[in-house]
Amino acid sequence: MHFTDFLKTTVLLMAGEATALGAIAIVTAATSGETFVLVQALAFITLAGIAGALAGRRTKAGTGISTLLADARTESALPPIEPASILVNRLWPLAPYVLLFAGASFVYPQVTGIGAAFLIFQALAWRKQEKAVTAIEERDGARFYVVGGSPFRRIQLVRTVGMRRVTSLNGAP
Repeated sequence: MHFTDFLKTTVLLMAGEATALGAIAIVTAATSGETFVLVQALAFITLAGIAGALAGRRTKAGTGISTLLADARTESALPPIEPASILVNRLWPLAPYVLLFAGASFVYPQVTGIGAAFLIFQALAWRKQEKAVTAIEERDGARFYVVGGSPFRRIQLVRTVGMRRVTSLNGAP
């Protein structure tokens, strides 16, 4: 699976799960008549959105992603393209996370709001990482792919030869 597609999917999945958790927190707080809890959940979600937007302003690749790109092994052939198995293998921790916080909403709706806030923060903080990786791919003339492996091990990337982007021809700007 192409690494930028993996990053986009991760951000969209976290944003979708944050939306679901936020809706659950708001509905359970509203139906139980706890207005203070509702205000608390909305405040956490708003603060996380602002903090995530500020954290995600950088267009450079983050430290973890830079390390992954630097440690990628070079191959001349494409690795097996298995997006479904790679996504399930790598993003499975999001499912128990959401189930745990959704289950907690019936007792503590504000905890579900905090869980939604964390996912919103992460999604907004990671939103430009795929553009940073795309810029590196265009600059170096390479493509990075996620290789399938154990879900309990660090993600491994493979660097393949791609097409270098030509910004000028014959010295013209």
